[in-house]
Amino acid sequence: EVQFVESGGGLVQAGGSLRLSCAASGFSFDDYYIGWFRQAPGKEREGVGCISSSDGITYYADSVKGRFTISTDNAKNTVYLQMNSLKPEDTAVYYCAPAYAYGTNWGRAAFGSWGQGTQVTVSS
Repeated sequence: EVQFVESGGGLVQAGGSLRLSCAASGFSFDDYYIGWFRQAPGKEREGVGCISSSDGITYYADSVKGRFTISTDNAKNTVYLQMNSLKPEDTAVYYCAPAYAYGTNWGRAAFGSWGQGTQVTVSS
């Protein structure tokens, strides 16, 4: 069973930083893109970015480009989301999940369940 466990969320002031972690199990980590997604209260879940586990290619949503960085530790089957210069509008529950990327398009892959997510709250 494909499983993801997110951690590292918390409360931070605007302009601060957080690093989220995502531990994956149940599938071959090296063969897929892994994505970060978030859902703010009252809004639909949206993509934050994704990374190819095999070659490190990354994609980011325009809203986080230059502020967020995704990286992997393949030996640990773990993906990280380094978030800098946080804004109140980054407040959301953050999830990781399998992703796909083709050309300039990327998104959630059609397998695996959502984890519990980790809450990020940015105060103004």
